[in-house]
Amino acid sequence: MKSNRPLITFIAMHADIVDLRQFYHSELGRLAEQSIAMALSSLWVRLPQERLVGLGYAVPFLDRFQADTERTFAFMPAGQGAVNWPMGSLSTTTLVFDEELPLPDSSIDRVLMVHSLEFAESPRETLKELWRVLAPGGRLVIVVPNRRGVWARMEHTPFGSGRPYSRGQLTHLLRETNFTPGATAEALFFPPSKLRTILRLRRAFERIGRTLWPAFSGVIIVEAQKRLYQGLPVAARASRRVFVPVLAPHGVPTTRNR
Repeated sequence: MKSNRPLITFIAMHADIVDLRQFYHSELGRLAEQSIAMALSSLWVRLPQERLVGLGYAVPFLDRFQADTERTFAFMPAGQGAVNWPMGSLSTTTLVFDEELPLPDSSIDRVLMVHSLEFAESPRETLKELWRVLAPGGRLVIVVPNRRGVWARMEHTPFGSGRPYSRGQLTHLLRETNFTPGATAEALFFPPSKLRTILRLRRAFERIGRTLWPAFSGVIIVEAQKRLYQGLPVAARASRRVFVPVLAPHGVPTTRNR
């Protein structure tokens, strides 16, 4: 029997930039950052002189990885808002629409998505756009709330907003948009509590959780690589706008003159 009820489309509202900054300046946010950064480091392959883009609110992690880059950009969605980064230096922050990035084709070597995919209006269109701007063999690293985790159910952190994912959903979405999923990691096994007694046990929770209950982590981290041997379907995009390129369209050189 068919239902006459209309289908409801899920629209994820972006977390506000003020709330994001406040969270990462809190004790809970600092510990969450440390746990995620440790997991990122386990799959972060060093690419000397790479061109790196952080999409969403990735600045706490860009601070850790920008040292080896040729240049690093912090792209922040218009629905979220933007802040100056890096502090005390020329700003590399850009306010963007994540389906129409102000970059030419094949100009970026790695994209780090944090507080991004779960808020995307159309995740497929966003990933297709990232495929466009990534250089051949370019890498995409995604941090998303785990559908099974406790953090996705608590609204006092940014991970409790937006659309959480399972590992299978994320893998399917990446393959569908011409990426090859690779290394994975998990983080945030400790409860999102503000009690100091709980926070002091964070390291133990993270260590035990990775061994005993990896399926219930707070976030899932997946690295994927741009796939070249299969074309993407051509579809008209009525809202497409033209931006002036800001980078030369090539990635990290594979050989260097000594």
